[in-house]
This record gives sequence, structure tokens and C-alpha cells, in this order.
Amino acid sequence: MVTDGLSDALRAYLDHLTVERGLAPNTLQSYRRDLRRYLEHLRACGRRDPSEVQEQDVAGFLVSLREGDENHPPLAANSSARAVVAVRGLHRFLVRDGITETDPARTVRPPSPPKRLPKAISLSDVEALLAAAGADETPRAVRDRALLELLYGCGARISEAVGLDVDELELTDGTVRLVGKGSKERVVPLGSYARDAIEAYLVRSRPELVAAGKGSPALFLNARGGRLSRQSAWTVLRAAAVRAGIAREVSPHTLRHSFATHLLDGGADVRVVQELLGHASVTTTQVYTLVTVDRLREVYATSHPRAR
Repeated sequence: MVTDGLSDALRAYLDHLTVERGLAPNTLQSYRRDLRRYLEHLRACGRRDPSEVQEQDVAGFLVSLREGDENHPPLAANSSARAVVAVRGLHRFLVRDGITETDPARTVRPPSPPKRLPKAISLSDVEALLAAAGADETPRAVRDRALLELLYGCGARISEAVGLDVDELELTDGTVRLVGKGSKERVVPLGSYARDAIEAYLVRSRPELVAAGKGSPALFLNARGGRLSRQSAWTVLRAAAVRAGIAREVSPHTLRHSFATHLLDGGADVRVVQELLGHASVTTTQVYTLVTVDRLREVYATSHPRAR
């Protein structure tokens, strides 16, 4: 077993993570594995003590993670980023404890994971989903249809939908006040389908549900008359997706993504969609414009005489 200043530094850091930070065993195992590989890299560079490590050594380790070698396959961005985070933590610890004077990992940034495009479903799948939710016309089914119409019609997050109170609706002028992340409020238009579904729920279903409880102000109620939970809303959506015969996984965020994608496909300005979604930055919303490129290609390929 190799014993040198690097081994001593690693042992001290792992003790710190175990005793002072109280990291979970699986997390500690990942740190240990990544940092042992890092020490192998440093020794191959001729380093034997943490004070000898240079910035280029840390950067070279990141390159080796991404490229792989005869003993290790190339790592994806997420796995490489995890290893670099462990390395940066090690060097911060060594500086803080006075073991080294400088931090060679300070300027080495973990690789950014590739952006995953939001998953949207087609309009026909949305329509099938909404129809399946309210198919049997029971009080709960009418509620479920209203909930899903709101999620898709307003692009609401699931937490925003279940957090709604009745007095946050303005059915006369067709708007709803949503409270998003950081308690940021926004007013979103209610489309006619969502408004009709919510009105039907308020007239035909909510009175029966509220009678089972203590008069909750919540818009969406469970069978006991209390506020519908996020978990129950997920169950509503999954059940409707199964009844609609949608094979792929559908989540509340799927409806939010579909809301944004369908708006952009219909010609909406990205900044308008940003306001409707409640994104603090338009950069967050612009990922949806990548989704619609496929639609642009499809239209171009079928419409332009010299596209093929």
C-alpha cells in the first residue's frame, strides 16, 4: 500500500467527511473511489505530497476522466463532475486546515451536463388524457378533469395547482393567480376549456367534497374535504394516462412542458411564454425553442420545393 503525504491527506479528508460532515456511507464510498483515482493520477504526474499539486494536474485529471484509459472507461459529464467536486472539496479542506497554502483546484470547473430537452406530448395525447380524467362524471372525476385542464391550460407547476385557494380564481375575467418559486406571484389567463372544467367542478363536485371536511379554502379537495396533496395529484395524472392508453411516462411537468411547447409551435413569443411559466430568466425558457426546431424541420421538409 502506498503511504505518502497524499495518502495522509486523503485519510484526513475522509475522516472529516465521516465525523464532521456525517455523509452517508454510499456517498463516502463514491468520494473514496473518485479520490483514490485522483491520487493515482497525481502519482503518475510525479506528485507525492499535496503541496506539490499544480492546477494543470487537476485539469489533467478531468481530461483523463472524460477520455478514459486502459483501466477506466470514459466518464459522462455527470460522473466527471461528481469526481471534480470531490477533488475541489479535498483541496478546500487542505487549505482550511493549513496543510497546504494554495488551492490548485479552485479554478477547475466541473463539466456542465448536457441540457436535457423537456419532454412534451402531442396535442392528441393531451386531449385523450383530459377526456380520460373525467370520463365517468363522478365528483372526483370532475375534479380530476378540472385539475388537469388547469395544469395544461396554464402551465402551472403541480405545487402551484394544489396550493390554489378558491379566492385566487377570477372566473369572470378568466384569470388565476399562481404563487410560484420564491413566493413569486403571477397572473395567468384561463382558457375556455380550463374555465369550463373548473366551473363544472365548483358547481357539481366541490360542494360534495367540502362537506366531508371542515370548510377548506383550497380549490382542489380530497375525499375527506382537505387540500389535495401533490402525491394524490400525481396519482390522478398517472391513472388518467393509463386509461388514455399513453404508453410513455407522463408527469405533471410533462403537461407544463407541453403547454410551453405547444404555445411556441403556435407562434407565441418566447418572452410571453417566460412570463406565463414564471421563469425568472428567459434563458430557462429558451430550452423549449430547441424542442420546436424539430417541428420547423418537419414543416420545411414537407413544404419547400427544394428541401429534399
